Amino acid sequence: MATQSPFSLLEEFLQKLSTSFQPPDWAVHETQRRIVLLLNHVLMQEPEAMARLIRQKGRTVMVNWRSVHLKLMVTPAGLLDLAEAQAAPDLTLAVTEESAVALVQAALRGDKPAVRIEGDVQLAAEVNWLVDHVRWDLEEDLSKIIGDAPAHAAAEAFRGMAQALRGFIGGSKT
Repeated sequence: MATQSPFSLLEEFLQKLSTSFQPPDWAVHETQRRIVLLLNHVLMQEPEAMARLIRQKGRTVMVNWRSVHLKLMVTPAGLLDLAEAQAAPDLTLAVTEESAVALVQAALRGDKPAVRIEGDVQLAAEVNWLVDHVRWDLEEDLSKIIGDAPAHAAAEAFRGMAQALRGFIGGSKT
């Protein structure tokens, strides 16, 4: 009797959940707003990223994954905002991997997901630069709340857990 991987069971559960559950519009909108706030927080820590985005002001990027869509507009300040629903995207980025588990596994390995790109080449190059060069310094943000030493200890613990998880996922076959 063949045993099933816990990852395949999780994948089946997520697949069934995503086909049967549709969150209310207000929850989707609020989640998108929170994503924009987080992205802008990270962008504000990197002046070069904002300078690159200023050159793309008014441009719209649509990100798609399965039934999830996020349409962002570049502001004159070099930050992001939710674009109007009727705005035509200048760039569309569609994540081609359907499996949420496979996306998480790839992220833990440090791999970028496979993406189909349609639209403005220059805007795509700027988005690619952002993905390659901008990182959230979570330890720095945490240190502002709990202090430097506890933030460093928490970050070290998190890095250790992430390394153990990478080892576990890398050693299992889905």
